[in-house]
Amino acid sequence: MEGGLVKYKGGCHCGAVRFEVWAPQTLNVIECNCSLCVKKQNKHFVVALSQFKLLSGHDNLTTYTFNTHAAKHTFCSTCGVQPFYIPRSNPDGYGIAPHCLDTEAKKVKTEKFDGQRWEEAFKKSNISTYSKKQ
Repeated sequence: MEGGLVKYKGGCHCGAVRFEVWAPQTLNVIECNCSLCVKKQNKHFVVALSQFKLLSGHDNLTTYTFNTHAAKHTFCSTCGVQPFYIPRSNPDGYGIAPHCLDTEAKKVKTEKFDGQRWEEAFKKSNISTYSKKQ
């Protein structure tokens, strides 16, 4: 454990994309209801860029953007799984799918985010500070 953070490893389904991430033992998971997050069941926690390392699979990653094109939804071009992405709320961080970690976090706190009313919800939330807190 480094500075209260734990190292997790994870990846996509086929194993082509592998990463490691330093995050708290208790993960603050965001459950968004925007059109894309609902379709792909995107629950994620956010970490700063410096807390994430892609170990393998850079060439397997494909990126999808829509609407404002601020979020970079990356996924494995072989199996289609999105283990992480760059969120609109934190372009200086990564949104990590907790279900793509090799080991479960000891504790998870979930915060619902009203992505259908993104701008209004973002102003009311503390979501922009997640990558700085961790």
